[in-house]
Amino acid sequence: MLRFVVKSSEQQEETGAILSSLCPHGSIIYLHGDLGAGKTTLVRGFLQGLGHVGSVKSPTYTLLEPYEIKGKNFCHLDLYRLSDAGELEYLGLRDLLHDGATLLVEWPERGEGELPVPDLVIHIQYLQHGRDLELVAGTELGEHILDVAAYRLQKQLNN
Repeated sequence: MLRFVVKSSEQQEETGAILSSLCPHGSIIYLHGDLGAGKTTLVRGFLQGLGHVGSVKSPTYTLLEPYEIKGKNFCHLDLYRLSDAGELEYLGLRDLLHDGATLLVEWPERGEGELPVPDLVIHIQYLQHGRDLELVAGTELGEHILDVAAYRLQKQLNN
């Protein structure tokens, strides 16, 4: 587990960019946090860190926003409005997994039983000034990501 505080939305985006450089393609990342906690902000930084140019909007109403960056597929899912985990079949989850897309999933508890085990779980909580981020590994790959991230994030956020 890795826990730290970000003091601004810019630092939240920087955190996402750092994580994007550490997560191999095909990683599964869950994001937990209240409405407005900054889950999409972190995803924006993640995608921009990979070279995405353009807006990154919350898929609250579309449930899924696909991105192709340098020939690789990335999917940002927001399952808040999902009424049943079985609906993930209609979103093409099986195809996304078969294609090896990186998945960034907000409100993953709504897809419980249908979603794969995450490599990384990110919990975001409000603070009076900033956000508390807790990163937890779900797989061996996630453990490796956290080992490297601890150094990179502390160095970046202390500057």
